[in-house]
Amino acid sequence: MAESEAPIIEAGKVSKWLTDNGFDHEFLAPDHQGIEIIKGNRDFLIPLATALYAYGFNYLQCQCAYDAGPGEDLVSMYHLVKVSDDVEQPEEIRLKVFVPRDDPRLPSVYWIWKSADFQERESYDMYGIIYEGHPNLKRILMPEDWVGWPLRKDYISPEFYELQDAY
Repeated sequence: MAESEAPIIEAGKVSKWLTDNGFDHEFLAPDHQGIEIIKGNRDFLIPLATALYAYGFNYLQCQCAYDAGPGEDLVSMYHLVKVSDDVEQPEEIRLKVFVPRDDPRLPSVYWIWKSADFQERESYDMYGIIYEGHPNLKRILMPEDWVGWPLRKDYISPEFYELQDAY
């Protein structure tokens, strides 16, 4: 194999199951711990998430977001775990969904995993990703009148922000 050729990475068990069952996704390389990472399309997030839930991923351990860089996509990431009795090492998977920063909309997975509630609100508050169908999508960390999305890499901090007296 020439040095310029990347090694072929075989899809993981869950990715193969998704492919066998007709769910559109892209297998990304596993992380340093060997956890499968898959990329989903925002238009098919709910069917894909429902399939993963049916496969046994009944716990959303973490939902977070990040900015891939100025002018690049925003990413909503879901770390899912199979929680069951008598399992020494539960199976885990990460699902990433890339959304354009000029239209950062995704369906909410709140109706599949209730633990997405505050986590999706935080991603909305910090990155401006709109989780459509979320029952209470509003700022959770920043003041309600804050302008912009503070963790985006192209965010410009305001020179001055006057806090309102809460008392």
